[in-house]
This record gives sequence, structure tokens and C-alpha cells, in this order.
Amino acid sequence: MAAEPRLKLSPGGAMRALGLLAVAAFIGLLVYGVLAQSPDTTIDDALARKEPVAAPGFTLDVLTSGKPGPLAGAWNRAADDGRVDLKELRGTPVVINFWASWCDPCRQEAPVLERGWQKARGRGVLFVGLNMQDTREDALDFVRGLRQHYPNVKDPTNETARRWGATGIPETFFISRRGDVVGHVIGTVTDRQLAGGVAAALNGRPRDADEGGEQRPTR
Repeated sequence: MAAEPRLKLSPGGAMRALGLLAVAAFIGLLVYGVLAQSPDTTIDDALARKEPVAAPGFTLDVLTSGKPGPLAGAWNRAADDGRVDLKELRGTPVVINFWASWCDPCRQEAPVLERGWQKARGRGVLFVGLNMQDTREDALDFVRGLRQHYPNVKDPTNETARRWGATGIPETFFISRRGDVVGHVIGTVTDRQLAGGVAAALNGRPRDADEGGEQRPTR
């Protein structure tokens, strides 16, 4: 049987084929880059449907233990080894605030959070600051200078923020006893927004993500 003839490309055709492959590869890289940098909207999409969504986990080093008061038992059990796994706080409503010392809006927001903490801890709601992309010394100076008394954990990267879909700082998430996100404020939080989020964390009923004030992009 005669051998099948092989398709041969002219030098010009080969160059065109290589050019098309290069263009396709470039477009693929562009699409991947856009998708990789796009914020994860899973949490906000679920909240828009009034559905709770499981909080992304984290295990981070303790930055400060503050003065947890009536919530000392829950906090100390989780922080006993110097690291906190969010799952260890299951059963306690939690407010998570992403912040950094280099973030001016975080500094402006700090008194609101401290006021909210002083009110909420007596109702059994634990505040946890999540410091990110910061040096330990600068973060500690921030906490001490602004007299924040709720506990804080530290992520030297922005990995945790990316998993939570945070597009900048500050951002605040409200977690129910079951470990579900039931509220989210993007940017500096107001007293009213904080009170509403605390109520959602206590009753477990989701509320829409809310636009707050200023924020800074993550580094």
C-alpha cells in the first residue's frame, strides 16, 4: 500500500503557523492574568442572595491577645499555641477586620471598631483584627498607639485577603456561630454598619455586602 503523503508547509506557512501559536499563547496568558487578579466574589454573591456562606479558613500567628474579657475562654483556647485557626472559634460570633499600619483609612476606622468592641463583647461577639502585609513592630505600634483592646492575628502576605475576596483594606466580615459569613463591609465601617453586622453575627441572618468609606489597595 502506498504511503500517505505528508503535508509540507512552505517556509512562509511555517512562520505564519508559529506566529498564530505565539498570538494564541499570548492571549491565553492575558486571560489567565485577568482571571488570577479578579477578586473572588463568592461571599458577596451569596450575601446578595441572602444566603450564608462558609467562612474561608485561616491559621495565623497571634499578634496581640488584647483584653478579651468575657470571651477570654474562647480566645485563649484558640490562641493557646500562639496560632489561631478560625475553626477553633466555632460557636462564637466573630467580627474579622482586615487592616495594616500603613493604611490611613484603617487608622481613621480604629476608634469605631474599639467602640463597637466594648459594646459587643458583653453580648458574646468576639472582634479579631487581621493585620496583613505589615511588619510586626509597626503593627504593634498601631495597636498600642490607638489603644485597641480586641485580639489580633497576623498574615505577612495578602493570601488570606485574596481567599476572602477582599479588594483592599480595611474590610470587615461578620461570622455567625456556625462559622458562616453573614455580612461584609467594604472600606471603613461606620457605627451603624458595625452594629448591623454584629446583629447579623448574633442572629445568623445574612445581610447584603455594604459599601463603607475609604480603603487602600492591598500591596
